[in-house]
Amino acid sequence: MSSAAGSSMFKQPKAVYAVALACVVSFMGIGLVDPILPAISQQLDATPSQVTLLFTSYLVVTAVAMLGTNWASSRLGAKRTLITGLAIIVVFSALAGASDSIGQIVGFRAGWGLGNALFIATSLAVIVASASGGFAGAIVLYEAALGLGIAAGPLVGGLLGTISWRGPFFGVATLMAVALIATLVLLDKTPKPAQPTSLLAPLKALKHRGLLTMSITALLYNWGFFTMLGFAPFPMGLSAIQLGFVFFGWGLLVAFFSVIGAPRLQARFGTARSLYAALGLFAVDLVVMSVWADRVAVLIATVVVSGAFIGINNTLTTQAVMLVAPVERPVASAAYGFVRFLGGGLAPFAAGKLAEHFNLHLPFAVGAVAVVAAVLVLSTGHRMLAAADAGLDEDGHSASEHGPLDDVAGEVADEFGGASAAIDSELREKAHTRS
Repeated sequence: MSSAAGSSMFKQPKAVYAVALACVVSFMGIGLVDPILPAISQQLDATPSQVTLLFTSYLVVTAVAMLGTNWASSRLGAKRTLITGLAIIVVFSALAGASDSIGQIVGFRAGWGLGNALFIATSLAVIVASASGGFAGAIVLYEAALGLGIAAGPLVGGLLGTISWRGPFFGVATLMAVALIATLVLLDKTPKPAQPTSLLAPLKALKHRGLLTMSITALLYNWGFFTMLGFAPFPMGLSAIQLGFVFFGWGLLVAFFSVIGAPRLQARFGTARSLYAALGLFAVDLVVMSVWADRVAVLIATVVVSGAFIGINNTLTTQAVMLVAPVERPVASAAYGFVRFLGGGLAPFAAGKLAEHFNLHLPFAVGAVAVVAAVLVLSTGHRMLAAADAGLDEDGHSASEHGPLDDVAGEVADEFGGASAAIDSELREKAHTRS
């Protein structure tokens, strides 16, 4: 990022800050429930596998919804899609907080996942369209919201969780309601895309070997990632606030290595070697968790350290997907998000079941095996990754047709299924201006 971009980041219209606030709260939702998982289990007399369904319902619905987010936003327009997503999150997070059974929370958390998919799919597009400081400044602002949300989510969840396990849910509902009102009032109507997106386009895109390889790699990696995120709080035996601080440290490393560490490693070592190292070290980290799953200090240290590997992998995998896939960036993002979130959604529930039927060590061991499998799948596309570093897609064509190659920030912003169309539209506008 240039210094000019950094200095102009804060000179934005109020509408941009309203959406940025909503982005922070949305990304907080990823780790918000971590500190209260044991409390929910105890107070609602639910097993760990039942409680981890809070992740499963949320992520599986998000995965399926990713297939339709571009279809919806291309017909409703960005603002209407954004408002719809925000409203759904407000309603379902509040209902989750008012629930009296684990089944109700799981169901309302699924509704939350739908709203989150709609919101994330358009938030970056809205920020870019409304920003006055230029495209680069808008991306920096979005990245800042992403990093702050990931890091703050567990801490806020821990603080509110000390009052009641209902606190984090009501907290999200309140903050999102504020963001919803601000967005309604401050954000101008956004135009619809010239051409609507086909509902089947993401599924058809998976026939491309490069996109399918990276998506399966991400699915396996996410199995390990969400095994750690969704199951590790149970064997730790810590209070809500203590868990909040543990995952706050984890979130800081995720944010730092996503935004700063990954681009530097990629520039020095290349995408393939950086990914092999990050995935390999994460697998080792999970093995350590497995061996010493009954040692709280070891679990705390390995969870926090995993944030570095996760941050690197998140950014570089997503960037590689966008570069190798010979399809439009929004379609590639939707297809990739669909596959990867399925792995993330199923892993916590499977981890809980493995622990209930066997022991605390096995879930982390299975997660480590999944990450090793991700490395093996990724290695089959080594040449593809080398081509991506050279700016080519899987067919050997310039990937600049699908998005800018000189700005990793766009890929960081797109990590959670974000509005890659915003990047494409900005690129087309620049090309038109030059011509």
